[in-house]
Amino acid sequence: MIEALVGFARTLRHAGVAATPDRVPALLAAVAALDAADPAGVYWAGRLTLCSEPDDLPVYDAAFEAYFGGRRPAVPRPLPLRPALPGVSVPFGSGEAGDEQPVEVHHLAASPAELLRHRDVAELSTVERAEARRLLALLAPATAPRRSRRYRPARRGVVDARRTVRATLRQAGEPATLARRRRRARPRRLVLLLDVSGSMSPYADALLRFGQAAVRRRPTLTEVFTLGTRLTRVTRALRHRDPDAALRAAGATIPDWHGGTRLADSLRAFLDRWGQRGTARGAVVVVCSDGWEFGDPAPLAAQLHRLSRLAYRLVWVNPHRGKPGYAPLAGGPPRCRTWTTSSPATASRPWKSW
Repeated sequence: MIEALVGFARTLRHAGVAATPDRVPALLAAVAALDAADPAGVYWAGRLTLCSEPDDLPVYDAAFEAYFGGRRPAVPRPLPLRPALPGVSVPFGSGEAGDEQPVEVHHLAASPAELLRHRDVAELSTVERAEARRLLALLAPATAPRRSRRYRPARRGVVDARRTVRATLRQAGEPATLARRRRRARPRRLVLLLDVSGSMSPYADALLRFGQAAVRRRPTLTEVFTLGTRLTRVTRALRHRDPDAALRAAGATIPDWHGGTRLADSLRAFLDRWGQRGTARGAVVVVCSDGWEFGDPAPLAAQLHRLSRLAYRLVWVNPHRGKPGYAPLAGGPPRCRTWTTSSPATASRPWKSW
């Protein structure tokens, strides 16, 4: 048995485990203390005396199975502790006299973040709303890139004549490797049009916090406007690093908070003053509204046609879209990625999706 254990230690040493000769006496003593005829006793004796780091355990298991020609004994499960209140110290083990090593027992609970992905923001409790606000503050919204007019060095692309000639001159006229270039990629502008009317009051807080996260990520490439009875630009108010301070500043700026809805007039004001001057040109425009229009929906469709011709992508976000039993009943303009409203004034028009 001694020769077999010495040979096993030699096999481990050739496999890369630091099973030095000074550890062999400890292995023999451990096997003698346990039962040499029990494979589990031999396994744990070698594991406790010949392995010095966690990376040695897989090598030790493979060498044990190959050397002794049997499967590795199953690792016993830890004994369950007696139930205790959170933060209460209980003795480890069976609780008999002599066990003087206290351990802290804490109860674990699942995170509610997975649950929040499938919950309506308007139906969250106070604790869940605080968690949703914390998650919104961690967001970093990004947009699709666009090619700029400037170039950057690249391995593939068109030949950069200037860099190629300069490299040739530095080498005394000898031919050099062709330098290449390609256009730089820049993120597109993000424009958020948030409805803060009375019907959207349960979602206004979350939408403004999302706008604050977008403005904090890219202050020069993000614009946030609120829609109601009038158009209000709140980009400067949302530049505060503290989300609560940003919402207080935005609330002081918005005069029509929780009022009526005039989407067509607000969109017309946005296009006449901001959109056609470059704010919406080539940008990703996101309209967050439930579509309840105070006036005739035909002017609203006309303004969305204008906006869709300017924007790179137009997205309509309706918070009622995911509710059971909801049916979109209004039409929309072409090139609009999502157009879903629930206005009863347009219930007779068929719904289309482009």
